[in-house]
Amino acid sequence: MTPEALYASPNALAPHYCRFRVAERMLLTGHSHQAWPDVGLEAQQRAWLDAAEYADDKWTQAFAMADRVRRGFARLLDDSDGAIALGANTHELVVRWLSALPLGRRPRLVTTSGEFHTVRRQLDRLAEEGIAVVKLSSLPAATLAERLARTVDDRTAAVLVSAVLYENAHIVPDLARVLTACRSAGAELLVDAYHALGVVPFSLRRDGLADAFVVGGGYKYCQLGEGNCFLRIPHDCVLRPVITGWFAEFDALAAGDPATPVAYGPGAARFAGATYDPTSHYRAARVFDFFEEQELTSEFLRRVSQHQVGLLARSFDALDADPRVIGRDRAVTLPDLGGFLALQSARAAELCRRLRDRGVLTDYRADVLRLGPAPYLSDAQLRDTIQALGTVIGELGTR
Repeated sequence: MTPEALYASPNALAPHYCRFRVAERMLLTGHSHQAWPDVGLEAQQRAWLDAAEYADDKWTQAFAMADRVRRGFARLLDDSDGAIALGANTHELVVRWLSALPLGRRPRLVTTSGEFHTVRRQLDRLAEEGIAVVKLSSLPAATLAERLARTVDDRTAAVLVSAVLYENAHIVPDLARVLTACRSAGAELLVDAYHALGVVPFSLRRDGLADAFVVGGGYKYCQLGEGNCFLRIPHDCVLRPVITGWFAEFDALAAGDPATPVAYGPGAARFAGATYDPTSHYRAARVFDFFEEQELTSEFLRRVSQHQVGLLARSFDALDADPRVIGRDRAVTLPDLGGFLALQSARAAELCRRLRDRGVLTDYRADVLRLGPAPYLSDAQLRDTIQALGTVIGELGTR
C-alpha cells in the first residue's frame, strides 16, 4: 500500500473500519480516539469465549496476550532491553512510579506547563502536600529540553516531560539533554510519549533515551482502545514502588509464602498491578497484528500524518479567517508538529459544538480547537472539514 492510496476517495484503509463507518463520518478526533479496525471486534469476542472455555485457567491465554501487547509497544519504542509494565491507564502507572521516588530525600519534581492532566493534577496535589514542583513554560518547545536540563539539581527526584505536547502537538526535541542532566544529578526522567506513538517515530536508541522511563498508551493513534497503557522501565531499574500490586510478587507467591521485606519480581513485574480485565489486551494484540499486516509502520504513518496535517493547515490558511476569531501559530513548521492541527480561538468550545452540529467531530482544550486526522480519512474528507469550519466561522461573524 502506498500513502497515496490513503489520500484518495475512497481511502484504501476505510473498508477495514466498517463498524466505525469512517468513510461516512467526519471523525477529526484522531488525536484522542481513533476508530478501531474491525478485527478488534473478533478479538474482543475471543476474550469472552476463552473465559467461557477455560474459566479460571483463562489467565494462561490472557498473559500470552499481554506479552504480545508488550512486544507491540516495545517495537514502537525501538526498545531492545527495557521492560514494559501494563496498566489500564497512565495515571495508575505514573502513581506507582512516583511512589518509588525518594521524595523524602529529594523533595523536588521538575515538569512543564504543557503536561496532560494525568501528570498536571497529580503533581499539583503533591505540591499541596509540600513537594516542591517546578513547572517551566512548555513554550517554546524548541528550547524546553535545554531549560529543563538547567533546572535539574541534587534535590530533584525526577523530571516529567512530554515528547509531544498534548494541547498544540508541538514536538519537544533533544530530550537526551534532559536525561544527561538527570544522570549527573542522580534524578530520573519520565517521558510521556502518548502523543508520539503511532504518529511520530520514537526511538529510544536513536534518541539516546535508553535510561529513561516512558509512559504512554494505545487509546489514540495506535487504535487499541481503552485499557492499554504502559510504563517502560530501564533494564537496570531497582526502584521499589510503595504503591504496589500483588502481581509484582506473582512468582514468589507461586513458590510459597510472600517474602519479607516486600519482594518485587524481575523486569516489568516491579511495577505490576493486580487482577485486571484482559479483554483490552486481546483487542490490542490483534490490532498490533493488523498494523503489521497492513505495513503501517511508524515511518509510513508519519508520512501520511504530515500530508494530512499539512493539507488541513493549507486549507485553513486559504480561508483567510479573521485572526481575532481564529488563527494558528505559523512560526511552528510542519515537521515540528505531531498528529493534529491546533487552532487558537477564544470561541473554541462554540466552534467545536457548531462543527459537531454539522457532523464534524473535533475537540478543544481551553482556547485551542484541535483537528486530528487519521490514516483512514481521505483528502476529500479533510477538505470538507475545513469547508465546514469556514461556514461556522462565517456564522460567528454574523452574530
